[in-house]
Amino acid sequence: MILNQINEEILKTAEETEAELKDIFAEFDRICMINSDRILSAFIENRVSYTDFADINGYGNYDPGRDKLEAIFSEVLGCEDALVRPQIMSGTNALWLAFSALLKHGDTVISLTGTPYDSLQEMIGIYGDSSQSLKAHGVKYEQIDLIDSHFDEDAIVERLKRNDVKLVEIQRSRGYSHRDSLRLEEIGQLIQKIREVNTDVIIMVDNCYGELVEEREPGHVGADIVVGSLMKNLGGGVAATGGYVAGRKDLIAMVADRLTAPGLGKEQGANFNLNNAFFKGLFLAPRAVKSALQTAVFAAAMMEKLGYKGVSPKYNEPRTDIIQTVELGSKEKLVAFTQALQETSPVDAFVRVLPAPMPGYPFDEVMACGAFTQGSTIELSADAPVIEPYTLYMQGALSYEYGKLSIMLALSRIADQK
Repeated sequence: MILNQINEEILKTAEETEAELKDIFAEFDRICMINSDRILSAFIENRVSYTDFADINGYGNYDPGRDKLEAIFSEVLGCEDALVRPQIMSGTNALWLAFSALLKHGDTVISLTGTPYDSLQEMIGIYGDSSQSLKAHGVKYEQIDLIDSHFDEDAIVERLKRNDVKLVEIQRSRGYSHRDSLRLEEIGQLIQKIREVNTDVIIMVDNCYGELVEEREPGHVGADIVVGSLMKNLGGGVAATGGYVAGRKDLIAMVADRLTAPGLGKEQGANFNLNNAFFKGLFLAPRAVKSALQTAVFAAAMMEKLGYKGVSPKYNEPRTDIIQTVELGSKEKLVAFTQALQETSPVDAFVRVLPAPMPGYPFDEVMACGAFTQGSTIELSADAPVIEPYTLYMQGALSYEYGKLSIMLALSRIADQK
């Protein structure tokens, strides 16, 4: 039994900590109710029927379930239209689909949040020599760095006054950087300022890890394109693959043409008998996100009490995504903590994780992800580049109770390494 392996000091600290988190957990309950109301209302308004779960194969023509699913996603994300497909295999794939559909030779794209997430850098052409990168296709890339985890609004506004930028991209979550994730209020304020000087530039938000954490989504605050993965929040731990691109109707039409072919657009794409999982995953997503947030806050509070540095966000800070980071200070502790999370996974608990190369990342990675869906990050998982200061990036937990067990065991495992 896992509880029998947790030392008494950790159990006592956990009991004290949980009592202190009552008000924070109540706020998560409130947000979960608001998002559940929006999703349930969208299901009812779009007249979801059992027949919408039918397996449509081949070309995928005439799939009313797929059309309803995409209408529901667009409502949930505050957008005009959406593309929700099993053919989109990851968040990175969804971003590439949107970039390559909307950017052509000679266009300029600017990252407004500095250097992007590691797996996007080769896609853009920041490093590597792929013949399919944006750079290789003649797209010009610029970036404007954040200042103390906030937008450099003056630099952004001045740059966009020149009206020669096709698309700007905002990465809501921190990725593997040490900056804070960006709350929707700040994103919305920036979008408003951009629109005062440039009405044409396409504003895209990478929404990965952020869905349903706040009361609103990027579409509600003016984003033109919103991109994410169903193996994160909106899949609810049920979707086994898939991603989405939501936004303005004209832009979604372009992205759909890129996914299928010009003239086919959204009309084709078999659902591989996944409609039921996609509907169910979205339906359960608010609860899954709440469990992930509870687990993250519990972990943060415990780590702070135990004296660990680099805990971000702090347990009582506002959250806009499900990612929790902590500096473990040594390779040994990083590996031990990650191994303990793997050891308490429902799948592949017997696997001993070790640092290893991973496609798309420049450093060796250590990763715990004993999930029902490979690579799912709404299920409890953790990964880290094995470099100083040995920062662990943790996310997910379909159930707070399971997440709590994993965190307590992991802390027990590294307690004797102090």
